[in-house]
Amino acid sequence: MGMPPKLTLPGLIVLIAVAALLMYFENKEGGAPAPQSTTPTTSTGPVAVRPDGDGGAFDYYSLVLSWSPTHCDTPEGRDDRAQCAPRNGRRYAFILHGLWPQHERGYPEDCPARTTWVPQPVIDRMLDVMPSRGLIIHEYRKHGTCSGLSPEGYFETARAFYGSLKIPERFRNPTEAQFVSPGDVVAAFTAANPQLRPDMIAVGCGGRDDRLREVRICFSKSGAPQSCGANEAQKKLCRSSRLHVPPVR
Repeated sequence: MGMPPKLTLPGLIVLIAVAALLMYFENKEGGAPAPQSTTPTTSTGPVAVRPDGDGGAFDYYSLVLSWSPTHCDTPEGRDDRAQCAPRNGRRYAFILHGLWPQHERGYPEDCPARTTWVPQPVIDRMLDVMPSRGLIIHEYRKHGTCSGLSPEGYFETARAFYGSLKIPERFRNPTEAQFVSPGDVVAAFTAANPQLRPDMIAVGCGGRDDRLREVRICFSKSGAPQSCGANEAQKKLCRSSRLHVPPVR
């Protein structure tokens, strides 16, 4: 047998070019291999996520609970029949308003994403705690796109965080107005949820009579309650020492 021919530099360049062309056409026809996804867990179980790539560059989550009677007493609320005048007659107290990715200072919003479309089955599964189709779609487009999660993963995560909390008894279905301080609200949540500390909770107020507007509770990306950042500074969200909590009607 003779010796194999020596591979010259021009020949090596040709071989590399041919291999690159073969790889290009293989990917073009069959599609590039899908990136591997990870499945982090929350305090209540695994959460389905899409591969990293769009969004996901943030420090922590703020879970926002909105006091529905305050919303329903505004001009916007009066037009919001899904939440404020549903056909089944249900009246809401705290609802899940959204899950907001936050930086320690500032926050991302309206991030580029593979999709901003929320499938109807996902919407249907969330209506018991987010009783407005428009709210669900808005929250994913503005905040969910910055989470690095698909619509399914984002709302599964939001529901898992929400489900890990116990709403204090006094805020479940009050039929009379209450007047409280932000500290009273924080104390009620920490008493009902021993895993929470006061620095993990912030209370928002506004509008007529400094009405209770929202409660924010901060979570790590993995679902553990954590201290809030500057976005939840209490003086920024509510300066009043006396809040009006309208009843559920």
